Amino acid sequence: MLNSPLSASSTELVISVLSLVLSQGKPLDRAYSQHFSGLQLVPAEQARITIVTGDILRRLNLYCYLADIKPEEMERFGSKLLNVWHLFHGLDLPKMQYALPVDREDYASRLAIAQNQPVLWDGCPQWLDDLGQAQLGENWVQERAALNQAPKRYLRVNELKCSREQLAEKLAGEYVLTQAVEGVSTALEVLSDSALFRTESFKAGWFEQQDAGSQLVAAALDAKPGMRVIDACAGAGGKTLHIAAQMQGKGRLLAMDVEQWKLDKLKERGRRAHAHNVETRLIVGSKTIKRLKLSADRLLLDVPCSGLGVLKRNPDAKWRDTPERLPVLMELQQHILQSYSRMLKVGGILVYATCSILPDENRHQVDAFLGANSNFRLLDDESISPAASGFDGFYLARIERIAE
Repeated sequence: MLNSPLSASSTELVISVLSLVLSQGKPLDRAYSQHFSGLQLVPAEQARITIVTGDILRRLNLYCYLADIKPEEMERFGSKLLNVWHLFHGLDLPKMQYALPVDREDYASRLAIAQNQPVLWDGCPQWLDDLGQAQLGENWVQERAALNQAPKRYLRVNELKCSREQLAEKLAGEYVLTQAVEGVSTALEVLSDSALFRTESFKAGWFEQQDAGSQLVAAALDAKPGMRVIDACAGAGGKTLHIAAQMQGKGRLLAMDVEQWKLDKLKERGRRAHAHNVETRLIVGSKTIKRLKLSADRLLLDVPCSGLGVLKRNPDAKWRDTPERLPVLMELQQHILQSYSRMLKVGGILVYATCSILPDENRHQVDAFLGANSNFRLLDDESISPAASGFDGFYLARIERIAE
C-alpha cells in the first residue's frame, strides 16, 4: 500500500477510471488502457494509480459506505471517496482542487459499524456472499477474505529461452527482485516494485506475467514434444505459450478461439516467445470442431466462467451482472465440454479448467459430462484455493477418452 498521498492529477485519474467502470460498465483493463494511453506517466505513478483503484474496487461497498455515497455517483462524489480511502489507510488527505469534505465524526461512527459487519468489511456484495455460502459452506469465509487482498505478481519463465534460475539472475541485473514459487516449477514471485514490461528480459521474450495458479493448469496437460495439442479456448494465449514451451517447440499446437482479435494478440506474443509451433484458427461454427474429430493427443478447455476465483485481479467483476450471467455461462460450459471433447483421440487427455471456485462451474460440470459420456473417465481433479495457496482461484480436471 502507499506511504504518501496521491497527487492531484493521480486522484483525478483514479476517479475517471472508476467512473468508466462503474457508470459505463467498461472492464477495468480497458478503462486503464483508455486513460493511460498517450500519457507520459512514470511507472511508479502509474503503479500507484492501479494500486489505489484496485483496492477501492476490491472493497467498493465498504468505502462507499464510509463515504456515504453510491457507486454510480463516482463522477460527482469521487473526491469524497478518495479522501475516505486516504483516511482509512492513515494517509494525509490528497490535495485536490474541488475536494468534497469528510465529516470526521460521521466517518468514525461508520467505521465502527463496518468493523462489526464481516461481509461489508471484506468488500463483498450480498449476492456474492449468498452464492459463496451456498456453494462452499464454511470454507467461504476464508475465501471471501482472501479475495479482497491485493494480488501478488508472478512470472512464468519461458523455457523455450531460459531456465527459471537464468531468468531470476537476468532480472536481478535489471533491479527486479524475485523468488522461486514452491510447487510451481515455472513460476517466480516478483518482490520489488518494478516496471516489468520495460525490462530487456520481457522484450526478449524470457517471461510472461501469469498467476502461479494459472500456470498449474497448463502443467496438468503434460503436453510432450511431437504431440498434436489443441487449446480450444485460447484467448490471448497465456496458457498456449506455456504449452508450447512444454512441447519444446516440437509438434503441432493449435490455438482456437471465437474472437479473431484475441488470436491476433496471441500471434504477437508467440513471436516474442519464439513459440513457432503455434497455429491459430478461428472457430466459425460447429464445422470447425467436426473437422478435428479424434485428432488431439491433448486438449485444453479453459472455458468461459464467472471469474470468481480471480476477483483479486479483476475486482470489477464483483459489481457486474454476474448473478444473471452465471446460468448462461454454465450452459456454455456444458456445450463446450460436450462438443469440443469430440476432438480428443482415444487414449488422449483433456483438461477442463475454469478460474472459478464454484463447484457448480467445476466438479458438478465434470460429473454431469461423465454421467452422459461413458467413453470418458476422470483421472483426477484439483481446486486451487486463494485462501490456501495465495494464488488466484482455479479448478482443473484431467479426463481421458477411453473409447470412441
